[in-house]
Amino acid sequence: MSRQKNETLTIRTTAEIKDLLRQAAELEHRSLASMIEVLIRDYAKQANLQAAPVKAGDQGEIIA
Repeated sequence: MSRQKNETLTIRTTAEIKDLLRQAAELEHRSLASMIEVLIRDYAKQANLQAAPVKAGDQGEIIA
């Protein structure tokens, strides 16, 4: 099941961090955005974090 991506995240970082991210993404054959998602999910799993449930209407759903 594909998740609809409807959120934007903009960050400012150093050239060093961006280069490390680029290198990691290339090793995994991923885009930078996909690599960020993988890194965050791995960290969340390690730290026992869970995303808050998505409320109806938060994913572009039409509520009658």
